[in-house]
This record gives sequence, C-alpha cells and structure tokens, in this order.
Amino acid sequence: MTAGGVRPTRADLAAATDRTIPDVLAPGLAVLFVGINPGLWSAATGWHFARPGNRFWPALHRGGFTQRLLHPSEQDELPALGLGITNMAARASARADELSAEELLDGAAILTEKVARYRPRWVAVVGVTAYRIGFQRPKATFGPQPESLAGARLWVLPNPSGLNAHFTPVTLGLAFAELRVATELPAR
Repeated sequence: MTAGGVRPTRADLAAATDRTIPDVLAPGLAVLFVGINPGLWSAATGWHFARPGNRFWPALHRGGFTQRLLHPSEQDELPALGLGITNMAARASARADELSAEELLDGAAILTEKVARYRPRWVAVVGVTAYRIGFQRPKATFGPQPESLAGARLWVLPNPSGLNAHFTPVTLGLAFAELRVATELPAR
C-alpha cells in the first residue's frame, strides 16, 4: 500500500522499473541490512521490502530486533533501534535475477564506501547469491563471514523474498535471531 493506503497499480509497478529508493541510514548503526535490490513494489512505494509476501519485516520481528511487527512504511523508525537498510544494487527490477554480475560487483564497491562512511558495526547481506557474486566469494555460506567490510563485521542471511521457498517464516526468524545474538543487541 502506498502512503495514501492504495495498492500500486500495474501501471505504477511498470513505471517503477529502474527507479531507486533512499537508504535508511545513520552513522554508527549496530546493523546495516543490505537487500539485493528494490523490487518494483518497493520502488513504487519508496519502502524497502514492501511487497506483500516479503518476509523481511516478520523475520526482523521474530529475530528480536523489533518489539512489534513493523510495516514497511515505518522503516524510518529503524535508525533509533540501531538498524538501517540499503541495497547491493540501487535499481529496481521485478526479480533479483534480472541484475547483471557487473551491477552486483559495482554495488559491492558502493556498499564498501557507504560502510566506510557510516561505520555500522555489522553488515548483514540478505541474499547469499548476491553476496557470492558481488564480493567474489563463490563458496560463502549463511552466517558470519571470515572477512570484514571497511571495519564492519559481515553476516549473510537468507533472502526473505516470498520466492525463496527454502526458508520458512520460522527459519528466517531463527536466522535473524542468530545475527541479533551475535551483535549483542538485546531482544526487543
């Protein structure tokens, strides 16, 4: 739903192709979550992980990062909780597999610059395939990564898209909770 409470139309979604949306960032965050790229629903609304069926917001809550389930329109509440959101690739598409390897490599370089500038303690990439391609780590797995990124600890989470059938809402919540415990943030 858009700010006016109206769902984006097919025309709105089509017009959202290649749009970008602003990051939710502040200096010194505890965790910067990194999506692959905005979907069309997110680009149409301006909210990260906005498509109905995307499980990011429920996983964030189940993982103990938020006291209640936030709606994507409440994304600006995240920095007060020490959390932020950005993307590996800025342009919106219907599916993440529409991105080229070059876009993910460029996105990893841009992300590295953002992390150096904003200095989050942890960077959590939500999507192992995008991480593997963008950071040229073909054998990377979920969880903590051995390398850091511009001084931040790195973690890879499963992609919360509803298209990712390998993870249920419960197992996604557990993966997010594992990160929260590692960050030493209190359960909310």
